[in-house]
Amino acid sequence: MTEHPRLQPYVDAWTHSIEAISELVRPLVEGEWNRPTECPYWSVRDVVSHVIGIECELLGDPRPIHTLPRDLFHVTDETSRYMEVQVDVRRHHTGPEMTSELEYTVIRRSRQLRNEKRQPDAVVRSVLPGREEITLEQQLRMRAFDVWVHEQDLRRAVGKPGGLDAPGALIARDVLLSGLPKVVAKRASAPANSAVVFDVSGPVEFLRTVRVDHDGRGSVTGSPSLGPLVTFSLDWETYVRLACGRVRPGAVRDRVKIEGDPGLADAILDNFAVTP
Repeated sequence: MTEHPRLQPYVDAWTHSIEAISELVRPLVEGEWNRPTECPYWSVRDVVSHVIGIECELLGDPRPIHTLPRDLFHVTDETSRYMEVQVDVRRHHTGPEMTSELEYTVIRRSRQLRNEKRQPDAVVRSVLPGREEITLEQQLRMRAFDVWVHEQDLRRAVGKPGGLDAPGALIARDVLLSGLPKVVAKRASAPANSAVVFDVSGPVEFLRTVRVDHDGRGSVTGSPSLGPLVTFSLDWETYVRLACGRVRPGAVRDRVKIEGDPGLADAILDNFAVTP
């Protein structure tokens, strides 16, 4: 276990999801590694490469010296370029090479986390360019979130659903909810002194209200609103796919019930993705 109990839930969630990923990909035949996922532009191999690459960087391994091909048109900024290097360098690796590297990386990273002695507020490096330092707690929280989301990407790609109520799902709920005020108040420009309700059902269920104050600032509360401008009712998996940018609103419109202002509802759905 880690030294500080506040970090353990993130480590446990990360462990649960990354071991699930290992189990999912271990039996894949070579062609299945090329299946597309809902993570934009990435195959099963690419998603696993991304997971391996980030964990290797957190282990202190040097980044690959690699020049990206010019035809990767989805690489449009510094963040996507940074992330793509660890992916592209493994694009010609075989299935056995991928599973072997993943399993070895999980063993090394698990040992590192078990021996973690730092406090939650210790300052550590971020894996995102332009954001050099974060706290250890933030880093582990985002790793638990990231691997759970990618576990879901892989499950949908290989047709093995599950894990929607795993420990990482609860962390993902909190991470995604933290982005709702920006979606509603800033991106969708909900009017001042208004409220928007999200009623989510399924393995992870919750009712949250985003309130926009008189200055146009949004906040999330667990209390219901008597007169919301819009109420969204949808299942947990659909919420995750929308909030993580895995699907466009029109593709899942039949799974989202909307009551209230249609213009504001469309603006919110069009800006719903909160992940990079």
